[in-house]
Amino acid sequence: MNAKTPPIAHDSSIEENQVQDKQSQLTLELLQAIEQKDDISQRHLAQEMGVALGLANSYLKRCVKKGWIKMTTAPANRYLYYVTPTGFAEKARLTASFFSTSLTLFRQSGNEYSEVFEQCMVRGQTRVLLGGLSDLTEIAIMRALQTNIELVGIYQPKASINEFFGVPVWSKHIECDSFDVIVLSSMEQTNQLVYELEKVHGEERVLVPPMLLDMNYRNTSEVE
Repeated sequence: MNAKTPPIAHDSSIEENQVQDKQSQLTLELLQAIEQKDDISQRHLAQEMGVALGLANSYLKRCVKKGWIKMTTAPANRYLYYVTPTGFAEKARLTASFFSTSLTLFRQSGNEYSEVFEQCMVRGQTRVLLGGLSDLTEIAIMRALQTNIELVGIYQPKASINEFFGVPVWSKHIECDSFDVIVLSSMEQTNQLVYELEKVHGEERVLVPPMLLDMNYRNTSEVE
């Protein structure tokens, strides 16, 4: 279950699905932003979506072409955007799809963290440090509470908080004798974090749930 880095081989179908998921997510965020504010500027739209201005413009043009958004001119060289009936239908479809995916992710990740913690207890590795802050961290904490695992903390580089659901958060590496094993709970720049943790603490002390091993580790690059 230890990660082998770098590199990590990935099935092309997994990568294609993740690209499609990212595109769907950005489309949904665009439709939601325009629904809330019809006179939103493209710059503010890009900020809402968390992408570059050019990429936001590309998604906007795609939604107009699909008939999900209508664009009209307004005074002072501004534009007004409206979500069309077919746009609302697409927004509802994407929302339902993400809701279903979230439930699946919640169940799968919860089961995998339970299995990882069970293996830790069998090995006598009951003092666990979580690696990374993400949506998975809360799930890992919930599953740890159902076991005899002691969560000594969460390591998150450049963390802006000191604790998360009562668990201490550290932005710097702690002493190796403070914990028995690190269980990964990051979904952002995961490959980089695994490499760093293995380099500092040793590969044998870093456990990665199978779900994260199967993922194409996310990074900050944009999906065109």
